[in-house]
Amino acid sequence: MADANTADPTGTTSTVPALPKRSPAAPLGTRLRRIGLPRLLVHLAVLAIVILWLIPTLGILVTSVRDRDQITATGWWTAFAGSTQMEAVRLADPATQREEGGRFVISGSVFESGSGAPVSAFGVRVQDPAAFEVGQPADIGDGETLQINEDGSYVYSKAAAFDDKRPKRVYLSLSTPPEFTTENYRDVLTSAGIGQAFVNSLTVAIPATIIPILIAAFAAYALSWMHFPGRTLLVALVVGLIVVPLQMTLIPLLTLYNDIGAFFGIPSRSYVGIWLAHAAFGMPLAIYLLRNYIAGLPKEIIESARVDGASDFEIFVKIVLPLSFPALASFSIFQFLWTWNDLLVAMVFLGTGKDQLVLTGALNALLGSMGGKWEILTASAFITIIVPILVFFALQRYLVRGLLAGSVKGG
Repeated sequence: MADANTADPTGTTSTVPALPKRSPAAPLGTRLRRIGLPRLLVHLAVLAIVILWLIPTLGILVTSVRDRDQITATGWWTAFAGSTQMEAVRLADPATQREEGGRFVISGSVFESGSGAPVSAFGVRVQDPAAFEVGQPADIGDGETLQINEDGSYVYSKAAAFDDKRPKRVYLSLSTPPEFTTENYRDVLTSAGIGQAFVNSLTVAIPATIIPILIAAFAAYALSWMHFPGRTLLVALVVGLIVVPLQMTLIPLLTLYNDIGAFFGIPSRSYVGIWLAHAAFGMPLAIYLLRNYIAGLPKEIIESARVDGASDFEIFVKIVLPLSFPALASFSIFQFLWTWNDLLVAMVFLGTGKDQLVLTGALNALLGSMGGKWEILTASAFITIIVPILVFFALQRYLVRGLLAGSVKGG
């Protein structure tokens, strides 16, 4: 950098360093990349997707613990702010009227038990249930006045005697505070049959998740580290089986199972059939994921074990399985979610009897029998999704590692 010579008043010269030249301003896109805008946009997009998926789940949870009357009156997003409900009531019978100061009066409480939710407004027409304020006498026509207080007490008066044959009907706007209850879950687990369906789903999902993992792990090790003729062809066959439609194989598989079951005396409607069906449908994906992961394990570890005299079974049990836990957990998530939420395979292999229904089948039956009882439907739906949510959050840290296995390095 060049220096500039300047002279001071004493006649001496001093050296002043020259100012550095300013570089031209970087383009706007470059500056945005420097501050990490693409990463910020990715995070915002992920956050938006999470919120989009979270809102329905939150709505199901809130609705499942709300009171039935409040569910029909307002949406779940107002659950913590209270609600206003309309209620039609009748005043006391005209036979109870009495004369006070030249007017005929009927008084009492609009609530049968003497207490209820605070009255915020009232009216005499269903089209306008909040026409009049509480605590003030209101002229409702024909010389009649009606005063309803917040606690439900009222005074109904008229200059002439009441000659109506039926009590007067009025409409109340009631301010109800937020009300939550666990009765919905108690009703679902006891009377709706969801409790038995919950046990059936666990009985189906747990073995149907473990069986394909055990078989696929052996197959994946063989396709990764054991050399035999036709290995490449078997890998291609496994990949091809992943895209075979489920509906295409249901009938042949059911026929084969019935024939084998008849030979060995196995009932046609049993858990064994649905376990084998789910294992068969999940096997190709399990072998593919595990094979990619196992093939990416360090080759030196496998060779060192073989030099030390370990057999393939010992290598698989003592080395490969412990190192492959992320891939096993990743597939477990997919398989458990699929078997837990399945309806078609369960209906085909297990039946539709009340004692054989899984949770998805029981919930489907509730849609027909209790279509208007949202508190029952939402409680049932949340019971259905709570177990998959717990499984996912317990194993989600292994999900990405298992899915990305073998994407950079393969065997």
